[in-house]
Amino acid sequence: MDRYVLLLKASRGYDISPVREELKEFIRERHPELKAELHRCIGLTADVVILYRGGVVLIKRKHGPFKDHYALPGGFVEYGETVEEAAIREAKEETGLDVKLLRLVGVYSDPGRDPRGHTVTTAFLAAGFGELKAGDDAKDVTVVPLDEIGKVKLAFDHERIIRDALNPKDCWG
Repeated sequence: MDRYVLLLKASRGYDISPVREELKEFIRERHPELKAELHRCIGLTADVVILYRGGVVLIKRKHGPFKDHYALPGGFVEYGETVEEAAIREAKEETGLDVKLLRLVGVYSDPGRDPRGHTVTTAFLAAGFGELKAGDDAKDVTVVPLDEIGKVKLAFDHERIIRDALNPKDCWG
């Protein structure tokens, strides 16, 4: 069975019930061969802690949430793409770097980690190669030396992800 999603975006607390019933009725009347179910969605992303020239690569976000804040390169996984492929693609799109994934850092699933809604990320540690250049959703890109990374205010839960990536024995502490 193929599944398709119609994405409806609603403000927090919006009662979607009447819309849900209208859509279900429309499908029943017009396309009885289809089954309509409405579920709240969880977004899936991939983030990358890129080691490059003695530091960690950070992007300055061009768009909200956290516009103009520093963050790890990353983004939403596309349909048919693995999280590993998404991590490599997002790193290239946002930093210009090719990356070699070194290991999985962890899966971060706190429902409040992203103000846009429940988003789960799979984070990787990677080595970066090539010429650093901001692109895609990145307003700017920089390398922060490892001993200064704790001084930078980061978007989302990226401080925790970096800490876990650089101190693997402390991941669950």
